Amino acid sequence: MPIHILPDDLASKIAAGEVIERPASVVKELLENSIDAGAREIKIEIRGGGQRLIRVADDGGGIPTAEVATAFARHATSKLNSVDDLFKLQTLGFRGEALPSIAAVSRVTLITRARGEASGTQMRVDGGKIVEQRAQGAPQGTIVTVEDLFRHVPARLKFLKTPATEAGRIADLINAYALAYPALRFSLVNDDRLLFQSPGTGKMFDVLVKVFGIEIANQMLEVGNWKLENTAEGASSVQPLTFNLQPPTSNIQVSGFISPPAVNRSSRKYMLFFVNHRWVQDRTLQHAVIEAYHTALMVGRAPIVALDIALPPDTVDVNVHPTKSEVRFRDTSAVFRAVQHTARAALTAHAPIPTISASAPPSTIAQGAPRRAETQLAIDLHRPIPTSNLQSPDRPIAQLPMLRVLGQILSTYIIAEGPDGLYLIDQHSAHERVLYEQLMAERASAQVVAQELIDPLALQLTPAQQAALETHRDALASVGFKFEDFGAQTILLRAVPAVMKKSDPRDALAHILDELEQGETPLEKSAEARLISSVCKSIAVKGGQVLSLEEMRELVRRLEQTTAPRTCPHGRPTMIQLNIGQLEREFGRK
Repeated sequence: MPIHILPDDLASKIAAGEVIERPASVVKELLENSIDAGAREIKIEIRGGGQRLIRVADDGGGIPTAEVATAFARHATSKLNSVDDLFKLQTLGFRGEALPSIAAVSRVTLITRARGEASGTQMRVDGGKIVEQRAQGAPQGTIVTVEDLFRHVPARLKFLKTPATEAGRIADLINAYALAYPALRFSLVNDDRLLFQSPGTGKMFDVLVKVFGIEIANQMLEVGNWKLENTAEGASSVQPLTFNLQPPTSNIQVSGFISPPAVNRSSRKYMLFFVNHRWVQDRTLQHAVIEAYHTALMVGRAPIVALDIALPPDTVDVNVHPTKSEVRFRDTSAVFRAVQHTARAALTAHAPIPTISASAPPSTIAQGAPRRAETQLAIDLHRPIPTSNLQSPDRPIAQLPMLRVLGQILSTYIIAEGPDGLYLIDQHSAHERVLYEQLMAERASAQVVAQELIDPLALQLTPAQQAALETHRDALASVGFKFEDFGAQTILLRAVPAVMKKSDPRDALAHILDELEQGETPLEKSAEARLISSVCKSIAVKGGQVLSLEEMRELVRRLEQTTAPRTCPHGRPTMIQLNIGQLEREFGRK
């Protein structure tokens, strides 16, 4: 095929594909334009998960009539004049690709009136082509309406998730920007229902209340520039701390909130970082915060984080990715140290790092088994696994020999002896397997046991959790969850699967919904099997949890009875084996 120049229409759609991946990408670009325009209030409305309609209205400076058409030209921007400006950006947008990329794959109507102009302008663009421009009465600011997203590239529609999932992604985005800009008032309306509205008070804590609920917000630890100093009485006092870096990099300021170790999640989705108020995805920042917790977090858990890192614009490169979601620091190690030290100082000052506790939470379940004081192991030691109609092989895929439990290492791995060597068993993965087969067997025989709660529990959901709950509502009911709607983004939990009797029901359900929203069970085929896998992962005994010898023995015995004892439902190994030959070679006996 000879080399040729692509038609403008095709080139525009290819370029748009780099910027506009899904409805949330459209909202992000329009939201950033509104913030850059000096808006104080930004209203977002969506329908059909954003595919049918996205409308972003702001009270910012507006676009002058003479510049409206130019705004839809590729690489047209008011934020850059030279290459030097690229490395001292004070705005979120700068590429000049947002509006033309959105218009290339949808129908766009823009209504705007600039400050000082008597009337506004309406412009309609379809597939990148201007179809109408006329004068229009309008308040100061800009309203952009995007309809039939990807109508000009229908193949893209096949890659979108359900409307509820796409709406959840948009809600997550707005939550993040509300935390980054607490002085602005954001609102989101989804299919004519108000989903979120930030107070616009200028306090990040007030936004945390709206995003995570008052119960979690009250437990969050404020992070500033802190250091610990000993007083004459020997107590610790918190004093301001500034990280002075070597020229040409000046001070780094870290502020925001992090959760105490006891408040954590199963993924890093709720670790939000802002660099000069820009929401970014950065593994270095995540690692810095995780390191601050040291060993206080259980394996596989992550804190809730909302941190803003302020540093001179010329020390960070935002021109890394078309979506502007990644950055590159001039001195990465200095940023890492600043984030790690301030997070660690806040943890030490406000919430001393606890040692691992084996005490169980108070039971909230009616007629439950007596609490075991030493652990939270959520299996009934005397209840056999149902075997009738079990939806897996009748015989174990890889049967285990009889094992003799010797003890526990790192409060995470069970050490056992077998006739062919030594076994190290991951207690969390092993318990997942046991619970999974128990629930699958109960479900197959229509004998799932639900446990009624003494008092119904109110649980406030994030928009993403709400979307997951709507998608999996019937499946949740089929495995023993009973709940009802109780106001905006709040449910009343009335019953849970009986296997959860040792767990905090609200915390467990929140973790289950997080995992379902992320789709982290690729090996399972049915929605029900994915749900059961998530339930088991949430309530299984965790790494770092001390077990009694009796509990370890019972867990291993139950594992031996399963059909696939060597892997958890997610496909991870439950154990590793050191056979006798390996041991003899290591000790020079062979």
